[in-house]
Amino acid sequence: MKTKKNKLAGLQKRKAIAGYLFIAPFIIGFLVFMVKPFFQSLYMSFCNVELGSSAFNETWVGIVNYKQAFLVDPEFNRLLVEEIARMIVYSLAIIVFSFFVSLILNQKFKGRALVRAVFFLPVILSSGVIIGLESDNQLMATLAQQIETTTTGVSITDGIEQILTTAGVGTRAFEKVFEVIDNIYDVAIASGIQIIIFLSGLQTIPASMYEAADIEGCTKWESLWKITFPMISSLFLVNWIYTVIDFCMRSDNAVIEKIQKVMIDQLSYGPASAMSWVYFVIILAFVGITSGLISKGVYYYE
Repeated sequence: MKTKKNKLAGLQKRKAIAGYLFIAPFIIGFLVFMVKPFFQSLYMSFCNVELGSSAFNETWVGIVNYKQAFLVDPEFNRLLVEEIARMIVYSLAIIVFSFFVSLILNQKFKGRALVRAVFFLPVILSSGVIIGLESDNQLMATLAQQIETTTTGVSITDGIEQILTTAGVGTRAFEKVFEVIDNIYDVAIASGIQIIIFLSGLQTIPASMYEAADIEGCTKWESLWKITFPMISSLFLVNWIYTVIDFCMRSDNAVIEKIQKVMIDQLSYGPASAMSWVYFVIILAFVGITSGLISKGVYYYE
C-alpha cells in the first residue's frame, strides 16, 4: 500500500515538473521582456510625459491623468461601458456556441475530421499575416460589399425582430440576441480554441457512464445535465477566462482604439497609460469575480 502511494506521489511530482517546464518559456519571457514595461507604464500613468531628445521626460502629477480619463475625456466612460457590455454578451454567446458545436463534433459521423478542421480553420485565418491580408485585401472588401448589397431583401431575423419589437416583448434583450445572430460569423471565428478545449473534455468522459444512464432509463437531455455538464464543468471556467481575455485583445475593441488614438495621435502618454490601467484593472476584477462565481458550480472528480 505504501509503495502504491509512493508511486502516485512520484507520478504527480513528474507531472508537476513537466507542467513547469511547459510554462517556463512564458515565465522567462515575461520576466525578461514584460516586467519593466509593466511597471514603467504604471508609473507613467501618474506622470506628465513629454518626449525628449533621447528619452521620456516624466513629471509626477498624481492622479491627474485618471481624473482626465473619467471627468474630462468625453468618450472614455461611454466606450468603457459599451465594450464591457458587448464583452459579456459576446463571451456568453461564444461559450454557448462552442459548447453545442463541440457536442455535435463529438458524435460519430462520416467526415468528422474534416468538419473539425473547418471549425478550427478560423483560428488560423484570424492570426498573423492572414488577418492583415483579409482586412487589407481589396478583393475581399469588394466581395463583402457585393454580398451585402445582394442580401438586402427579405431577412428572417429582421422580420422576427420587427414582430417582437412591435409586440413590445423584451425589446432590449431581443436587440442583443439579434445583434449576436447577425454577427454569428464573428462568434464562430472566435470559438475555435474553445471548441477544441470542450472536445478534449468530452472525449475523457467514459462511455460506460452513458451506457449505465441508458440502462437506468435516462433520456439524452437528462444525461446532458447529469453527466456531461458536471464532468466538463471545469472547462467552462477555463474557456470563460480565455474568451474574456481574448475579447479584450481584439483589433476592433473601441477602448483599445481610443487608447491608441490618445497615445499615437495626441502623443499623450500619461493619459493613455491611465486609461490602459483603468481598463486592465476593471477586466482583472471582472475575471476574478466571475471566475469565483463559476468555480462554485464546478465539479472536480478524481
